[in-house]
Amino acid sequence: MNPSDAVISSRIAAQFEESIRVKQAAASELSGPIARAAQLFAQSLKAGNKALACGNGGSAADSQHFVAELINRFERERPPLAGVALTTDTSTLTSIANDYDYKLVFAKQVRAIGRKGDVLLAISTSGNSGNVVEAVHAAHEAGVHVVGLTGNGGGRIAAALSGGDVSICVPHKVTARIQEVHLLVLHCLCDLIDHQLFGPKK
Repeated sequence: MNPSDAVISSRIAAQFEESIRVKQAAASELSGPIARAAQLFAQSLKAGNKALACGNGGSAADSQHFVAELINRFERERPPLAGVALTTDTSTLTSIANDYDYKLVFAKQVRAIGRKGDVLLAISTSGNSGNVVEAVHAAHEAGVHVVGLTGNGGGRIAAALSGGDVSICVPHKVTARIQEVHLLVLHCLCDLIDHQLFGPKK
């Protein structure tokens, strides 16, 4: 192995080790909030309501990932569950951004389709994404509960949550590490939602 290969291998190993360390640190701290969030989603879906999800960039991808797992399936065969990713309709997103303001691209959709009893998954690694904060406010106006999935102390999103909401805040400041934990949190939510609605996996 030449010196450059050794440096590359070391950098890769460091990324894995740091990711593992952050996940282990988050496991006990986030267990309670994840359980409460899963119960909130399961109760909503069981009552015939739906999950909404929003975020920017990698968090937009996470929003779509979560909704895909609900509508299609996670790890078992079961009926589809109702979910809408507010990040996917480019005509709606661009018209709101162009005619009004980018900070309203999710809030206007929540006001249009959010109904009392729905649950909004509001994702932001910084906790300060302006359009996600606006979506949280719109959700509260519509009687929609919110699960804030954040990092870096929770920021403005954590501060905007109300008593019926749940804050899942990754205890870290680096975006890549926060995103890695976010994906694991989403898989935990999907597993717990299925377990609560359909019982143990056979």
